[in-house]
Amino acid sequence: MLKKAKVLTALVSLSICLCLMSSTYSRYVADTTGNIEALFAKWQILVSNTDITNNTSSTITFEPVIEENDYIASNVVAPTSKGYFDIDVDPSNVDVSFKYTISMEIENENIPDLMITKYSIIPDSYVEGDPLEFINLNDESIANTLTFDKDVELFKFKPFTIRVYFEWYEGEDELMDNEADSLIGNLAATENSTFKINANISFEQIFG
Repeated sequence: MLKKAKVLTALVSLSICLCLMSSTYSRYVADTTGNIEALFAKWQILVSNTDITNNTSSTITFEPVIEENDYIASNVVAPTSKGYFDIDVDPSNVDVSFKYTISMEIENENIPDLMITKYSIIPDSYVEGDPLEFINLNDESIANTLTFDKDVELFKFKPFTIRVYFEWYEGEDELMDNEADSLIGNLAATENSTFKINANISFEQIFG
């Protein structure tokens, strides 16, 4: 929008100058046609290699990683389990500042001790095992703003990963007793029950 405003201003100024010259030097007449071209700012965001900017809504499945536990089978959750899932974001084809918001909800309301706890922003250059900075979550939502730096030549947003952590909490403040924990295990044995985390991700251009 700002680029468009600048282009319009230039056209108006040019038009005024030509009128003044034509009035003052009426013996000299010249005519020309000029083309003004301006590129549109790019707006394409990939989430886990899926272009989400072409559709009003997209559905993407994120595979969880369950931390190894000597007392629990692999790839399942039980009391004391911890894990995470990654949301890969590629904004390298974006030319504007933007804000992203992620709101999450655990679908299984009967497991209040299974909760989303924190997240970390992992850069594209990250090597697994490097130390990470964690941000605790209280309301199961994430919101951050990325600013386009026009002072950097050939500036380009870099891909990054949002790693979201969850755990089945066991401790003094737990909400489920042993009987409630056992009920979930019984359901898993008879119904192959699963837990789901719904994540709604939105991206919005910001103007300042």
